[in-house]
Amino acid sequence: MKPVFTYTKGMLPVSTSYCPGCTHGIAHRLIMEVLEENGKLGDTVGVAPIGCSVLAHQFMNVDMCEAAHGRAPAVATGIRRAQPHKVVFTYQGDGDLASIGMSEIIAAAARGERFSTFFINNGIYGMTGGQIAPTTLIGQRGTTAVEGRTKAQFGMPIKMCELIAQLECAVYVERVALNTPANVRKAKKAVQKAFEVQEKGLGFSFVEFLSTCPTNWGLTPSDALQWVSDKMIPYYPLGVYRAPQPEGGQA
Repeated sequence: MKPVFTYTKGMLPVSTSYCPGCTHGIAHRLIMEVLEENGKLGDTVGVAPIGCSVLAHQFMNVDMCEAAHGRAPAVATGIRRAQPHKVVFTYQGDGDLASIGMSEIIAAAARGERFSTFFINNGIYGMTGGQIAPTTLIGQRGTTAVEGRTKAQFGMPIKMCELIAQLECAVYVERVALNTPANVRKAKKAVQKAFEVQEKGLGFSFVEFLSTCPTNWGLTPSDALQWVSDKMIPYYPLGVYRAPQPEGGQA
């Protein structure tokens, strides 16, 4: 019988430690599937900083390097410049990338560093207990905003794709979601495109995944998926915000 599904060699054969309903695992698999299909598992280095993303090395079957909080882009820059033949990516959460690491990601994108960043936006600090993040939605509750985020106290949630897309050397910028099978398929295509941009040496590539955190949101896994559809996508629209044109320019 012809197999219709196989376990990717890009994922280590271990049980997940993520909370039930967390979509980190889906993002992990998509990235690893693409690298396996491209024959790049042995030529890849991933960088994961502090947060739930730091656990990636337990699951991704590629060389992994941990970084200080927010500093993954700086570490990835050094690796890519020292090993230009390697495929290099960072895997970062919103509390890391959009907060303490904001200057690092903006600087890397502005320089057009030739690595790919995969940004998990679940609108909350997951590992440290549910504090609100720069991407937490207005009205959404966290341990540091028990009555919900307000514009007056915290400002508006930061839209990273829209911000990074303004930088000319950020060649490819797309926001995807992990809440439905159709969106997961689109997300895999975005991962493939990001690595293509890197392979061609065109510049910096950035993919944002709208993800879930049922535990810190106080929702069931199924309700968390619906929250992405009902609350996150209206504020964080899906789509390509910047893409290379055939001649190597940007759209």
